[in-house]
Amino acid sequence: MEDDKKIYGDDHTAGVHAAGDIEYGQRQEEFYDPSLESKWTRLGLNIESFKRAPGTTKGLVVHGGGAPELVGHDNPLLQQKMKPRHLQMIAVGGSIGTGLFVGSGGALARGGPLGILIAWVLMGIMLINVCQALGEMAIVFPVSGGFYTLASRMMDPSFAFAMGWNYVLQWAVVLPLEITVAGTTVQYWTNVVPLGAWITLFFLLIIFFSILGTLGYAEEEFWSSCLKLTVVVIFVFMGIICICGGGPKSGEYGTYVGGRYWSNPGLFANGFKGVCSVFVTAAFSFAGTELVGLAATETPNPRKSMPAAVKGTFWRITIIYITSLLIIGLAVPYNDPRLAQGSGAGRSPFVILVDKAGIPVFNHIVNATICISVLSIGLSCVYAGSRTLTALAETGYAPKFFTYVDKSGRPLYSVLFILAFGPIAYVNLADVGGAVFDWLLALSGLSTLFTWLAICITHIRFRQAWKVQGHSVEELPFTAAGGMWGSVCGAVLLVLVLIAQFYIAVWPLGEAPTGTAAAEAFFISYLAAPIILGFWVAGYLWKRTLPKRASEIDLDTGRKSWLTVEEMRAYRAERASAPMYLRVYRFLFGAK
Repeated sequence: MEDDKKIYGDDHTAGVHAAGDIEYGQRQEEFYDPSLESKWTRLGLNIESFKRAPGTTKGLVVHGGGAPELVGHDNPLLQQKMKPRHLQMIAVGGSIGTGLFVGSGGALARGGPLGILIAWVLMGIMLINVCQALGEMAIVFPVSGGFYTLASRMMDPSFAFAMGWNYVLQWAVVLPLEITVAGTTVQYWTNVVPLGAWITLFFLLIIFFSILGTLGYAEEEFWSSCLKLTVVVIFVFMGIICICGGGPKSGEYGTYVGGRYWSNPGLFANGFKGVCSVFVTAAFSFAGTELVGLAATETPNPRKSMPAAVKGTFWRITIIYITSLLIIGLAVPYNDPRLAQGSGAGRSPFVILVDKAGIPVFNHIVNATICISVLSIGLSCVYAGSRTLTALAETGYAPKFFTYVDKSGRPLYSVLFILAFGPIAYVNLADVGGAVFDWLLALSGLSTLFTWLAICITHIRFRQAWKVQGHSVEELPFTAAGGMWGSVCGAVLLVLVLIAQFYIAVWPLGEAPTGTAAAEAFFISYLAAPIILGFWVAGYLWKRTLPKRASEIDLDTGRKSWLTVEEMRAYRAERASAPMYLRVYRFLFGAK
């Protein structure tokens, strides 16, 4: 076995590649080459791997011949271990989990079949704009911390402080929630094993994959996403057959169903208020989509891999979510008692459909997929929370020891901080567990919406600064489909959703509570808003910073694309000369 040792590089000049690409290395000082370590160190499975990385790997590709001499020195310590297939599957299937498989059941009961379609379509349109905006910025600035760091630069450090800590807190409290959901999901099969044992097992699995670092997370996401997508596709075809009356004769889909349940019990369960109540569930089901922006800094060439990942979001929303929800609304009536009264996988419309159809085995496959999805989201909690916490420390808004990155590329203390929230899952074993988890959900409920709103506003400011400082949109390797106005549209939709949620928080479904119960119901629905405002005020009182003018925004630090208009025109002309089938494929699935 090769001995573990520190690897340093001598000063050298990078080679220049075709189309103006330049590898890191222009007059480099000290850098670290983890590929020369032993495989056990790279995997994070020995003592040596936990030692601090002696320097940046400088593993990101810089594009454009006009890059300044010292551009390699603003590269993050995180290692570029993710491959394009990892990034694409994180975007396409990474956030498919309990929000779709289980949460859609309660949403159907509250909103009705058309209500959930309206909510998911509107949230999907908004999210497509968010991902396009994030992709545009992340390709130019694949910086540590993703949108948090960009918000600090384009907007205001105090605003970014609020968004960053909100994001860390969001994932920290979701971790014990997901571990508990995993335990209750397994109880669909048996109640013999105590819930505490399942919580321990899933928590240990999350710790194991976290030890493997970025590569462990990426590989788990890749294969779990493949499984989730396969199950959803099978469900879609199975649902279509059942709705058309092709199910087993012994079940409820032996005759044609069609739009029967859209007529009786109807399209909406609770009218306009029911639709408003579904938006947060839709947002929760999409949570984690923005992780591609965080992952950009841990893939060698974001310009090559990010466009396909961003476009994959569109296909996931239109094909996976919308098609699945349409079938669920057609096949399962919103007044089915299991949607409101069931627990865990028992209230999943996927499981209910196959149970009603009398199809054996597939309900167990769905339940197993839910378990794996929960594990996947738990790992996403550790990944997203730790990377953002590290970026907060790098910008002076968290203790400096959180900047520690070891030889395996793990932000070690940040990972430990997020994992420390996992044991909160054991609270569910106590009598007060339900109440505690209601408040944990309240902390994370609206956080995702505020995160996406911050991304839209940050992109608007980026476009303004880019124009004011004399740059052309043609210089950008990837441009958001809707441009700056797509982010404006996304921001408006998010504000409308926040207003709708405020309406539901004040006037909830069913009998309105009074007194203390009314105040509690409001804060359970809207607790994230005052927390974010509190963080914002604290950040301002601490650093006393104000938003910068567009002309003062730093557009150079962390920038990896220095392509000129002429270089981009030549590149696009070369791409335009490709055969029609290839141009169509690139337009739909990759970089144009």
